[in-house]
This record gives sequence, C-alpha cells and structure tokens, in this order.
Amino acid sequence: MAKPAKIRHMKFLPYELFVGWRYTRAKRKNHFISFISLTSMVGIALGVAALIVVLSVMNGFQKELRTRILGVASHLEITGSNNQLGDWQRVAAFTSRAHHVLASAPYITAQGMLSYDQGVQGAIIRGIVPAAEDKVADLGSHMKAGSLNDLRAGEFGIILGADLAYALGAQIGDKVVVMAPQGQFTPTGVVPRLKQFTLVGLFQIGMYEYDAGLALIHMDDAAKLYRMGSNVSGVRLKLKDLFEAPAIAATMTDQLNRRLNPYGNYFVTDWTQQHANFFRAVQMEKRVMFIILTLIVAVAAFNIVSTLVMAVTDKRADIAIMRTFGASPASIMKIFIIQGAFIGVIGTLLGAIFGILIALNIETIIPFIEHLFNVQFLAKDVYYISDLPSDLVWSDVITIVCVSFVLSLLATIYPSYKASRINPAEALRYE
Repeated sequence: MAKPAKIRHMKFLPYELFVGWRYTRAKRKNHFISFISLTSMVGIALGVAALIVVLSVMNGFQKELRTRILGVASHLEITGSNNQLGDWQRVAAFTSRAHHVLASAPYITAQGMLSYDQGVQGAIIRGIVPAAEDKVADLGSHMKAGSLNDLRAGEFGIILGADLAYALGAQIGDKVVVMAPQGQFTPTGVVPRLKQFTLVGLFQIGMYEYDAGLALIHMDDAAKLYRMGSNVSGVRLKLKDLFEAPAIAATMTDQLNRRLNPYGNYFVTDWTQQHANFFRAVQMEKRVMFIILTLIVAVAAFNIVSTLVMAVTDKRADIAIMRTFGASPASIMKIFIIQGAFIGVIGTLLGAIFGILIALNIETIIPFIEHLFNVQFLAKDVYYISDLPSDLVWSDVITIVCVSFVLSLLATIYPSYKASRINPAEALRYE
C-alpha cells in the first residue's frame, strides 16, 4: 500500500522541524501556555509594527525638513578669504566642468537692519542673480507673492520672508529701508549707510530661521550697498546627488586650491556642515527611538522564555519518550528552539506587514482619525508641517526584522538547553 504524500514528504526534512511546529500549533491541556504564546506573538508584532511606523515617520520628517532647508541653502558653497571672492567667474567655470555639478550661482551675503514705519528687524541680506539662483535652490517654488524675476538690477527691489514682513508690518509695494552695518564718514561723524528698497515679493519656506531672518535683493544692488565692487561672497553649487556633497566638498577644496590658488584661498562647505547640529539632533533622536522601541520587541521576545519553560515542564514525558527512542539532547534542543522560533517568525512577519501597510498609508490614516474624532494632531497655526509625513526605508525594515528574529532566537536558548538536559528515567518515574 502506498504511503500518504505527507509521510513521504516528511522523511526528506528533519523530524525536529515537524515536532517543533506541532508543539507550536497543537491544542494543549494547559491553556495558559497557549495564552502566553499568543501574547508573545502579538507583542512582537506590535513592537515591530511600531518600530517600522515610527522610523518611517521620523524619516519623513527628516526628508521634509531637508527639502525645506535646501529650498534656501545650496548643496555646496565656495567662498574666499574675508567673505569675498574676486574671481568668481573662473571658479564658476571651473566647477561647472565637473560631471557631478548641475548648476552654479554667485551670491553676496551680509547682515543688515530693516526698517519700516515703527518696525525694525535684523536680517541676513542675500544678493542673488534670479535666473541663476533658481537653478541651485528651490526658493522660487516657495514664493507666496511675486517672483524672483521681480528683482531687477538698479530697481532696488527686495523679497522678504513672510514672518519677517509680518514683523515689520510691510506689504507688497511698501518702501523698506535697509541699513548696512558698514558706516560712512560724514562731517557729523560715522553714520550707517541707508538705502530704500521696494518690497516686491514674499516667500515662505516653513523654516523660521529663513522666514523670519532672510531678505533677498539683486546681486548688483547688494554690491552697491555693501561696496563689494566686482567681488561676491561666494558661489553656490547644485549637485546631481546631494548625499555625495561631503565627499565632493573635500575633493573640490583640494582641486581649487591646487589649480586656482594664485587667485586666493578657497573654502568649500556642504549643506550638512551648514546645518550640522540640526541633522545630528534628528539622527540622535532616530537612534534613541530605535533603541527604546527595540526594548519593547525584546520584552515581547523574552516572553518566549516563559512559554518554553512551561512547555518543557508540560512535555517532560514526551521528551523522555523521544530520548528513549534514540533522540539526542541536541535534537531535543532543536525542537524547542524551532518552537520558539516559529512564535518569533510569525510575530515578526505579522508586525512587518502591519507596519509597512500603516507606513505606506499614514497620510490617509491620520486625516481619517482626525476627522473621526474631530481632533488635529499637528495644528497649522502651531506647526509648519501640518501633515504627518512618512518615508518607508526598506533597509530599516530589514534591520528591524533581523533584530526581532535574533532576539526571538536568543530567548529560546536557555529553556531549550534545560529541555535537552532532562533525564528520561527521572521524567518517567511518576508517569
């Protein structure tokens, strides 16, 4: 008579696998063990899902803020000594030949004081060439009123951050006085240089640092106001890959000082250096959250220890019988490792699937919850980012799944070892 297909298939696989799987899904007389197994599985699933969702949200915030910062800041900035670059045309031409550079733009930056009516505010004044600036930054897409092209040489127009204009009380068309810190000598003494500019536009990046402290004017007007002549403060570059900026900055510094050194010393800074403290803080928060949430997974995973300890006690007679039939201590240990591993794997997979689904649809789920309970998690009048962003990074998912699986395996070692040390004669004495 032919053997059933299931039996024929089993002989090609280790019997420990089937016994371990049977112990995992079999109905036990001791329902408490089953309850703890289910609790461990659910705990691992929730911990893994929470890790994936939280890290995806933090990645989303990091990406959103990086996008907003780079709306104003460039990938690389090349400056000279004393904040002046006399041969910027040579520098721009030299860097534009590099295959990883997409565009370049000169700029002048200096401090200034803005005055309108009774309002006075300090700000960073940046002189730009509108056509070139739009190629190295995304500032044009953040204009609330007017456009960068409204800045024309000789017309002394100015574009302010929305919060800066609000603080001054100025509106489009108003005359704003810009005071340069460099003074000029007069018969009555040293007085600051003043120039009246017409407000022609407003921008809003969503970063208070820029919205309340940055003003844009045409580079030629800035050169006149700050008496820069034909010099500029530096050249801004846009790269094909912004994440290569630190490596390119180091290489470009060496190349510029080696080939163009007779014209002066050059300093190249990338966007990560300009906002180093901010990005370090975000990265540190992400690591801390990963550690905290991993502890939740660890607590759930080590519930497997309790499950297996009680399972070993419950199966002492079965272990003794298997040992009597020739099963080695290593085989007994494998059975209970497999049983605990199944709990960990199922919990991890369920958590990963659940977490991925939430992370991919969080921009739909959160508005639904807000509408259902009539609440708002990120109020528009308090937070610049009113929508909860999410950026699912698959390397994070793989790391979380691997960590959860390893913790589950570690939790099985002690009870499995104790099961392998059971003496068959002692176990069967009272059976």
